[in-house]
Amino acid sequence: MTGSMQIPADFKYRDVFLKGRPVHDRHSRFYAKHPPMPPSRWAKIFSPFDALRGFSDAVASKEILYDCMRIPDEENRKDLDRKLKVLKSLTKNRHLARENKVKATVTYFLPCKDPDSEAFGNKGQYIKRSGTVMKVDTDIERTILIDDTRISLDDISDIETDIFFDTGSEGSI
Repeated sequence: MTGSMQIPADFKYRDVFLKGRPVHDRHSRFYAKHPPMPPSRWAKIFSPFDALRGFSDAVASKEILYDCMRIPDEENRKDLDRKLKVLKSLTKNRHLARENKVKATVTYFLPCKDPDSEAFGNKGQYIKRSGTVMKVDTDIERTILIDDTRISLDDISDIETDIFFDTGSEGSI
């Protein structure tokens, strides 16, 4: 027999072990109060246990795909500058920004922050952040503030928003 071994003769609980698992009548009070645990739930008892703390996070961080930062060409750079100029005029101060409530989706490059990754320092991810544009600073800090997220203008690859132009037609800038 594979996977079994002899029970020692001096085993303290030999008689209890040899009786086997208790079997109860399905209609008894004990069975109604203590039904057997289904095998599908047995594994859930041990799932919160993490023998190697941080190992699952380290493995998950290796599954993240990183890209090199793409440098926009001259045409895309001019398009971004035009969009930023319009957004800046609509959010000159906090009062104007709250009044206009310009919604935008900004795609930007976020460098890899994991020092254990081979992408650290030279690659990153492109993230999309949607929200209300609160401030555009093209002079000093060179950032855009979307809700509570401050994004460097140098990292932005695309801006999408729907606003009304002076002509009265709705369009994407």
